[in-house]
Amino acid sequence: MTTKYKSLVLEKIKESTAITDKVLYKKLTSEYVISEGFFNQILLDLEIMGLITVSWITKDTRRIEIVSNQEEEDEIENSNKKMIEKDYESSFPNGK
Repeated sequence: MTTKYKSLVLEKIKESTAITDKVLYKKLTSEYVISEGFFNQILLDLEIMGLITVSWITKDTRRIEIVSNQEEEDEIENSNKKMIEKDYESSFPNGK
């Protein structure tokens, strides 16, 4: 049951890249019957799962955003991987 609501909330957030909790709650309650406590629990679960970020804008308003899956590539890490790969390949004798 909660998985259904989690996916619904996630879809509504994806429709607009960033949304406030009040606007999202109004959108959901116009179509479904959801208590405010259950809504907050869904937001908490999605944030713990790493799918959304929730930040406070004002005392009573929160901003909800989808977490992007793009990982920042570290240049040093990439060069280390290439060096290790090169060393590994050079450790084999030529097959002649």
